Amino acid sequence: MDSPQAGEHGPHPAAPHGHGHSHGHAHGPVPPVSRHLRKVIAAVLVPFAAAVVAGMVLLWPGGAPSHARSGVGFDQQTRPGKVVQLVHVSCKQAGALPNTDGAGDGSSSSAGTSGTAAGGSSTAAPSSDACQKATIEVMSGPDRGTKFTEIVQPDQTRRYTKGEGVVLAYAPDAPKNLRYSVTDVDRGMPIALLALAFALVVVLVGRLRGIMALVALAISFAVLTLFILPAILRGDNPLLVAVVGGSAIMLIALYLCHGVSARTSVAVLGTLCSLFLIGALGSVFIGWAHLTGNTSDETGLIHTLYPGIEIKGVLLAGVIIGSLGVLDDVTVTQVAAVWELKDADPTANWRKLYGAGMRIGRDHIASVVNTLVMAYAGAALPLLLLFSIARSGVFQVASSELVAEEIVRTLVGSIGLVASVPLTTALAALVVSADRGDRGGRGGPRPAPGDPSAALPGQSRPSGAGHSHRRKK
Repeated sequence: MDSPQAGEHGPHPAAPHGHGHSHGHAHGPVPPVSRHLRKVIAAVLVPFAAAVVAGMVLLWPGGAPSHARSGVGFDQQTRPGKVVQLVHVSCKQAGALPNTDGAGDGSSSSAGTSGTAAGGSSTAAPSSDACQKATIEVMSGPDRGTKFTEIVQPDQTRRYTKGEGVVLAYAPDAPKNLRYSVTDVDRGMPIALLALAFALVVVLVGRLRGIMALVALAISFAVLTLFILPAILRGDNPLLVAVVGGSAIMLIALYLCHGVSARTSVAVLGTLCSLFLIGALGSVFIGWAHLTGNTSDETGLIHTLYPGIEIKGVLLAGVIIGSLGVLDDVTVTQVAAVWELKDADPTANWRKLYGAGMRIGRDHIASVVNTLVMAYAGAALPLLLLFSIARSGVFQVASSELVAEEIVRTLVGSIGLVASVPLTTALAALVVSADRGDRGGRGGPRPAPGDPSAALPGQSRPSGAGHSHRRKK
């Protein structure tokens, strides 16, 4: 009686001979890696994951530290409000002269005509003396129901509509008639609808993977708001906090979205090495370029409220976290490409896989670098417009701290992204090659059906092959 064949799908001692033969020509998905290779990967990643967990436990801030309200910028108290009445009046009659300092948009002709406008939708009169008189009602807090008026001059960019929600700055120590002022409009509804549309599109197209991606996004946001930001405000080293928090986000997002597998683990290793490279380069060039990180009103306010924060470290932490999302995309794509190349050509060695993977990766590099640079340029567009207006030289603009900060952020992140492609491709090629040759005959090209060479020395040929051979004789 012929013995079962163990070459293609591994030994099945308990399986009947007929069952083993019926699976001789099956072509399934890429088989899992060998037990030895899983142990090697686990030996690297398990201590790293344990270190990340230990770092989060030791650095856990327990909430942002409290401080006395300064009433400046984002640090002021706010209350919700609503525009309950809106009329168009003469600026002179309202006691408000039009601005002449050029602070507005100069669209005086877009102001309203005199008289009441339902919802503020009446046609504007071409007069610089047309102002809006908005009656605002406080919607919550101890002064709920309190109303006050605000005059909107014709050259101001913000215009109101009746029934519109607004955000009120609240100064509790000010006189009662001066406690409230409009600081912004309420954008909660459009933002919520846009977020809902985003979630629906992700779920409809991605299905289960889309749901997992949304869950990972929620967890990543929780790590950012509950761990990274409060720990930095508490005065911990921003670079250490960013590395620990970013690593936690990376592990959760990758394994949750792509599953616990060797492919995901190789992507994790590639992302981890690239993050360390970005951190090292960022630290060197931020120090060498003498960047302080204190280049905006927001960072100045943070430094005033929390003097112990290292603002330069916050800049470096931002570079690392900002590069993390794009790194995940690059490393996962490269690993998946190498794995599929090996499955399509089981005879390919790691050099061939690396070369083919790099041909894919070079296209990825071109698109990703351009995406990253354009993203940073778009975020700094108002700043670039100011320099264009000033007609400053290119080198003068580039050497200013405001622009140099964005240049260092962009180039350091781009170097890390570019380096992640050959690094991750090489790791994936090595792992997938070892994967195919370390499973007791499960790797390498599959023998052709009926090939007598399929039987190993000391083993009998498959029953089907043996009968076929005899018939040929």
